[in-house]
Amino acid sequence: MNKSATKIEQRGQRLDASGAIHASALALGEAGVLIRGPSGSGKSSLTLALLALAGERGLFAALIGDDRVLIRASGERILASGAPNVRGLIERRGLGIVRARTEPHAVIRLVVDLSPQGERGPRLPDEDALGVSLGEITLPRLAFDSTSAPVERAYAVLEYLDRIDDKIVSGIAHFA
Repeated sequence: MNKSATKIEQRGQRLDASGAIHASALALGEAGVLIRGPSGSGKSSLTLALLALAGERGLFAALIGDDRVLIRASGERILASGAPNVRGLIERRGLGIVRARTEPHAVIRLVVDLSPQGERGPRLPDEDALGVSLGEITLPRLAFDSTSAPVERAYAVLEYLDRIDDKIVSGIAHFA
């Protein structure tokens, strides 16, 4: 295991020895998105909404992992992969565990943090809240409180990725 992986922390809590965190991750175009939050905060729902919305738009999208994601630092990047025992599986609330198109890993370009149910956040983020450090690597961050719906969050994530200067999602403005 890469020694730098043990330096990466999720909200002040160290990774376990395998580099696993309680999160979901997916690939959207060439961008990996890491979705963090406590149980019941909507990680799987947001992942499913992003997969569906990207599919409707003709954008490549695939699940990296749901519930348990392995992350590690490699150079100046954070790499995510799904836990082998649940690869390709995601929980669809009310239906159960379902299969999804999957990719083995992605370079994380955005971290999305979800608040616990019932917790409200600020309507507009502070400048300091727009980034997060995973180990020594700083990544852009979006945060949502529990008042927003998964589809609303999905539109915001796609819009944010489309605004990134190097157009890592598609190279064109296609979410307008």
